[in-house]
Amino acid sequence: MVKKVNGVVLETLQGDIVSQPDIQAVVNAANAQLLPGGGVAGAIHRAAGAELAEECKSKAPIKPGEAVISGAYNLPNSFVIHCLGPVYGVDKPEDELLKKCYINALNIAEDNNINSIAFPAISTGAFGYPLRDATKIALKTVVEETKKLKKVKKIRFVLFAEKDLQIYEELLNQLCD
Repeated sequence: MVKKVNGVVLETLQGDIVSQPDIQAVVNAANAQLLPGGGVAGAIHRAAGAELAEECKSKAPIKPGEAVISGAYNLPNSFVIHCLGPVYGVDKPEDELLKKCYINALNIAEDNNINSIAFPAISTGAFGYPLRDATKIALKTVVEETKKLKKVKKIRFVLFAEKDLQIYEELLNQLCD
């Protein structure tokens, strides 16, 4: 699905975050130490190679809601923006911390002249954030932020599962119609 909001293209698609060759920066749903792990972080680190973990050592730890940028190494992108989403029910207030992930990632993209960025569904895997609630926060925040964006012209949400894609598309339609 494609929507245009305030001159910024918003896309949703089912796929793998490490296979977005037409996107300048991919977002890693990172852990605090920016180490390889499971889920998105594991996939990004495996695809990028050992140099990514090496660069990340000096940038860790980060706190929930924070984001940092690194090179992308063996990924088909120029950058990885690492965001630490909140652990649902642990990191409070989780809605504000999740919102900050998206805002901080977009601010980093703007500061680095990045024109396209791809997000996974931050905090919805091992961190336990309910998908529908997290999606509402992600989409509402990104739509609000499009008003401020000068460099970022494409924002893609890459969802691994078909059911996740359906929720994103349903909520994006509600928000943008």
